[in-house]
Amino acid sequence: MSTRSSKRKRKAEQPETEPAAEAAAAPMDIDSRLNPNSHATANGTAQGGWLQTIENAVKSIVSIRFSQVSSFDTEHAETSEASGFVVDAIQGIILTNRHVACAGPFVGEAVFHDHEEVPVFPIYRDPIHDFGFLKFDPKKVKYMRVQQIELAPQLAKIGLDIKVVGNDAGEKLSILSGQISRLDRNAPDYGELSYNDFNTFYLQAASSTSGGSSGSPVLEIGGRAVALQAGGRTQAATDFFFPLDRVKRCLEMLQADQHVSRGTITTQFLFRPFDECRRLGLQDTTEAMVRSADSTEIGMLVCETVVPKGPAWELLEEGDVLISVDNVIVTKFVPLEAKLDDSVGKKVSIKIERGGEPMEFEITVKDLHSITPDRYVEVGGAKVNNLSYQLARQFCVPVEGVHVCAASGMLKFDNSSSEHGWIVSSVDAKPTPNLDAFIDAIRSVPDRSRVPVTYYSIADVHTVNLTIVSMERHWAGFRMAVRNDKTGLWDYTDLGEPIPPKTIEPSTATFAELDESLGEARNLFKCMVKVSFYMPMRLDGYPRSRKQGAGVIVDAKLGIIVVGRNIVPFSRGDISITFADSLIIPGKVVFLHPTHNITFISYDPALIAETPVVSAVASDVELVQGHKVSFVALNHNYRPVCVETTVTDITSVMIPQNSTPRFRAINFDAITLDTPLAQQCSSGILADGQGRIQGLWLSFLGERNTNNADMEYHMGAKFRIVTPILAKLQERAAQMNTNSPSIDIPPIVIRGLTVEFTPIQMAQARHMGVSDDWMRKVESANPHRRQLFMVRRVEAGGETSKFLKELDLVLSVDGKCVTRIEEVDVGKEWRDEVEIVLLRDKEEMTVRVPTEILDGEGTTRAVVWAGAMFQEPHRAVLHQSKSLPSRVYVSNRSKGSPAYMYGLGSTQWITHVNGHPTPDLDAFIKAVSTLPADNEYVRVKTVTFDNVPLVLSIKNNVHYFPTVEVVRDESAGLCGWTQKVIG
Repeated sequence: MSTRSSKRKRKAEQPETEPAAEAAAAPMDIDSRLNPNSHATANGTAQGGWLQTIENAVKSIVSIRFSQVSSFDTEHAETSEASGFVVDAIQGIILTNRHVACAGPFVGEAVFHDHEEVPVFPIYRDPIHDFGFLKFDPKKVKYMRVQQIELAPQLAKIGLDIKVVGNDAGEKLSILSGQISRLDRNAPDYGELSYNDFNTFYLQAASSTSGGSSGSPVLEIGGRAVALQAGGRTQAATDFFFPLDRVKRCLEMLQADQHVSRGTITTQFLFRPFDECRRLGLQDTTEAMVRSADSTEIGMLVCETVVPKGPAWELLEEGDVLISVDNVIVTKFVPLEAKLDDSVGKKVSIKIERGGEPMEFEITVKDLHSITPDRYVEVGGAKVNNLSYQLARQFCVPVEGVHVCAASGMLKFDNSSSEHGWIVSSVDAKPTPNLDAFIDAIRSVPDRSRVPVTYYSIADVHTVNLTIVSMERHWAGFRMAVRNDKTGLWDYTDLGEPIPPKTIEPSTATFAELDESLGEARNLFKCMVKVSFYMPMRLDGYPRSRKQGAGVIVDAKLGIIVVGRNIVPFSRGDISITFADSLIIPGKVVFLHPTHNITFISYDPALIAETPVVSAVASDVELVQGHKVSFVALNHNYRPVCVETTVTDITSVMIPQNSTPRFRAINFDAITLDTPLAQQCSSGILADGQGRIQGLWLSFLGERNTNNADMEYHMGAKFRIVTPILAKLQERAAQMNTNSPSIDIPPIVIRGLTVEFTPIQMAQARHMGVSDDWMRKVESANPHRRQLFMVRRVEAGGETSKFLKELDLVLSVDGKCVTRIEEVDVGKEWRDEVEIVLLRDKEEMTVRVPTEILDGEGTTRAVVWAGAMFQEPHRAVLHQSKSLPSRVYVSNRSKGSPAYMYGLGSTQWITHVNGHPTPDLDAFIKAVSTLPADNEYVRVKTVTFDNVPLVLSIKNNVHYFPTVEVVRDESAGLCGWTQKVIG
């Protein structure tokens, strides 16, 4: 397995992982550069030997901490470390790898040997080769004389003793020894999911480097760099070094402020030994000619891939043996590239042999920079760029089309993903052969319109897909980012406001007729809809951005639907409701149940005109174990299914907690059924023989397992959890219809105990100290199930926590023995205060506990700063935390952001910013809005979820990560949220 040596993270299945690390290399000061012989003799010996060489080298080597802040081309947003070394101390130029300089937006700093830190930015990254240059201001290195290392590619020889000086495996100043064993190794293959070098030789040695040494200099004893550390093989102590011939040419052009010309005929060559070339038909006379020109030659260049529609397409073919370019024999990559780089826009004469037959072609050399993307478009959170030559070459497709390098929002394509990214062929029937055509197509579509998009995976060009997407311009901007090598930034340009949404006209549809054998159950599908929810921001620790399932119409006149809270976990997002598998209209959240796994959403009934939807009718017979029910649901294809089955059990369950708190249903009885079909359906209805609803079938979000997959549990819940909230919604609607619009009608709230209970069987209760008298009361109160409830968790910071403690055993509430979960559920009508008899440490006591108000708003405010999202701790956090260090909680962060780079993680609390207390979001906004200039460090005091205090230094970067506040605002139209940039 080949691996690059930086510490950038990669997926486990990839054959390579990108590297990053601190580095140190052998330098040469300016005087020595002007007189190189003063530092080393021609035969490679130096006074003082390796010890002196290393001592000099470390003054030029830097550790690079960097982030690619956005996915781009073949690279994803990521944070890492690497090495580099100064090659021009006067202009402040550092040489490192291309995968460190990054194809996309870069933010980073270099740390010198004396631990001085300076900002760096890329001024060049090669389009195909693994090298790039960073720039820094030498004046900002105040306490150490900046030195440089001379590039000496001509000194690389087989058997040369070398040392790789850098930050190997994260160890500061690792020095690894080796000998160069090959000069003509083909470029290593790190796997098709990664950037891969080509059309170059690599040097090979056995120096046993590992993750973190990317960008380290490969030094000879005289202190000069003969190669650049790039990668290695994990199965053997083998390392790959990039040669410096073309690097040196590029450096000289940058030093002279010249454009670095790069030419290509969009053909990949590989070096093949003569025996393989002969098998391809190489003539003996040609081999003799090549050997006579260079007696040391052992092979030739052979066409490996000819990119379709490129300059050499339909001229060269795979297997062609390259003989000469412009009548000059070429058997090495360096002279081939030198000729192409000097011939951009011109024709060159290429002679080859194909199966022993000589051929000659005139081929126009293309500008390699023109087919290497330097801009991308953001739309709906997705990143889109022109397809690069790098990817086109890997998959042998034309360099055309737009590449979705970061799928998100409307370009997520029905929750599917492609590890290689998608190629979008058209938007709303408009072809998108390039980025400009894609921009024009997006501009022409009104916001929220549903339009077809055709696309395919670059790894499967034979399969063209079509999906209907909803144009998403109201949550995220539509802008273009263009690389600026003078400043090192990517400059943003807004691409204009969206066309306003079209007015939705009322429509009518009919339901498909189901077989009469289904009985009354077949009519229940008229009260079922499909609900799709897109979340542009992952609040409350929710792990997904898109979810869909079935909902149940509970009031067709008012347009009220109940759906699982695993489908609609909070209010910020776009809800689409599909009626009769035909009509799609928007919806909005009206109530998020604080403890049960249900959300109430609404729609405008006028928009579905005469569509024969009906309201679900509740049964007055409550389900019990053994009851026969009709299971009516939508399967994984959202096709209607129905089966008669039996209730196998109804019992209180506890869904496991997740390490990152997110909503969990608590204090409910779960229904299980005697049919495997139930586990194949995430949403549905449980009904009696007359078609009346007795329960809901829901998917419940659980914990993340060891395979990094989120568990989902499919269970039923009694319909009684719906009726109290529905009644309040109907009452509120009546108030709104009868009162003046100027009268403020408060939102719906319910009261209850902010406690999670768990059932305790009587055998356990007896040993916990429950008296015989109470045992008899339990038997009398519930002849069907004998159980009591223990306090498992108390919500942190609430009034209830002052009176109830974890492991308290509740015996009665207001004089009624508690044996059913609904008797302590928030769905019942609670007074402002209740009297509870409980057992604590085998001591019976009576306490008066105030109840608390629980609203159905959910999270209504969040702040994004430094790429992290901050919010008030949501209910799942309050359940899992023992204390509240502050009311500023980190619920998420973006890869490549300052928060990610400097260690600010999810589930932390922010207590101070630059010494200013931040007890709540208002104080936090005030603190971050008055921060000093961009790219300055901010001192942030945090407390982990386990109450461990930490102080972090985070470099703010408002260019890529502005501070934004989002607030729920019903006056903001259907979107229902406002967004404001702070500072």
